Amino acid sequence: MRLLALDFGSTNIGVAVSDPLGLTAQGVCTLRRRSHAEDMAAIRAYVDEYQPEAFVMGLPLNMDGSRGPAVDKVQSFASLLKQEFALPVYFQDERLTTVAAQKTLIAGDTRRQKRRQLVDKLAATLILSTYLENPNNIK
Repeated sequence: MRLLALDFGSTNIGVAVSDPLGLTAQGVCTLRRRSHAEDMAAIRAYVDEYQPEAFVMGLPLNMDGSRGPAVDKVQSFASLLKQEFALPVYFQDERLTTVAAQKTLIAGDTRRQKRRQLVDKLAATLILSTYLENPNNIK
């Protein structure tokens, strides 16, 4: 089962995809958010290319597990994805994925400018990897 993961943010959307068997996650790109129509068109290109069976989106819970305003924005965007693509959307707790992505890039001696370009793509990859590691998540 191929999945397309999105790390939805106010400025960027990190994109990652699983292999066709749903075993591994690979980063695809970071989309710069523009308008709703342009965001959906950019995502459609990856849906057309990879033919996923579902989306996985990071759910930005607060550190105590409570829901904040960012969760509402992600769920609102997920509703738009369902309408646009007629694919299910699954959620994965994304607490600290951006921090983990930053640390990974710093450990790899990635320059600051390049880290800004890669962090959302890597966060989407971590979200998808975490989702794939839990066999209860796979539908």
